[in-house]
Amino acid sequence: MTYDVAVVGAGAMGSAAARALAAAGRDVVVLEQFTLGHERGGSHGATRLFRPAADDAELAELTERARPLWRELEADSGETLLEETGGIDHGMSDVSVEIFRSLHAATGSVLAAEEAAERWPGFRFESPVLYQPGSGRLYAERTVHALQTVASRLGAEFRVQSPVRALRLHDELVELDVPGGAVRAQHVVVTTGPWTPKLLAGLVPLPRFTVTQEQPRFFTPLSEDFEWPSFVHWGPDCYGLYEPGSGVKVGMHASGPEVDPDTRDFRPEPQRDSALREYVAQWYPGLDPGRSTAISCLYDNTPSARFVIDRAGPITVAAGFSGHGFKFVPLVGELVRDLVTGSAKTPARFSFQR
Repeated sequence: MTYDVAVVGAGAMGSAAARALAAAGRDVVVLEQFTLGHERGGSHGATRLFRPAADDAELAELTERARPLWRELEADSGETLLEETGGIDHGMSDVSVEIFRSLHAATGSVLAAEEAAERWPGFRFESPVLYQPGSGRLYAERTVHALQTVASRLGAEFRVQSPVRALRLHDELVELDVPGGAVRAQHVVVTTGPWTPKLLAGLVPLPRFTVTQEQPRFFTPLSEDFEWPSFVHWGPDCYGLYEPGSGVKVGMHASGPEVDPDTRDFRPEPQRDSALREYVAQWYPGLDPGRSTAISCLYDNTPSARFVIDRAGPITVAAGFSGHGFKFVPLVGELVRDLVTGSAKTPARFSFQR
């Protein structure tokens, strides 16, 4: 069977692309190598951070473009996906603090360390704290399910246990080699995260990718009275947020060992794990470093940590989200749709040759 668009990968980005393309009237099939909602890639788990970039004007603007799209998806799916719990950044340079003042004068504020510690006693601060009340948490697995539900309602077809072994250009179509026979499409969207370089080797001019296994932990708060905004601590480059029912997730950003996504072991690397516990003991007096649960996730990283959202002929790629792309999910769906339909170009910072 021939489709208008075949999407490879049914994680958050692939499901968002399927929804946007189906809404645009395209005949869409989504090919997933595992099952829907699997835990092997980068879209599983309950929560992610939502925060406009503190000192990057373009990313901050893109985050605000994504915000109403999250509300639209909530309305379409009937699910709560984004909760604005507030968010803080600290440990930033004086230059970055001043950039924050100019970028977020209407929506954020800069607090002295002492004032912030009084408000959020679960943290220790040694520098000004940048506060954005519109930041918060996203519900990740719920989002992926909502996207798939809406996309299916619009006519998108999801096929599970359908790994794509190869892509071939054939008679102005793209042939996708999957179990049971080839699937043909006029256009292919590849949203396979850590598997992207393997699938597309030699077909599109991808930047170098590295795949890392990250190992955050959920830590138990010492008091139910503490307030936990989402947070980023620069310098050690750590992040976290409170997840109802699980505790406070704390992780060291992009610090895990390189792995093969097909053979990863899901186990924390002992030295990095010990460093995370020591960091929590030092910086979070409101958490119990002795009561925690390890979790595992994958990053697909580009050298600049900038995403790849670009098109080469009949192949569009959305990958390399480097651990901070989830807040853009519905926007990425629209950017991919526009590339496929030819109605717009994505920002230059996301192109193959940037």
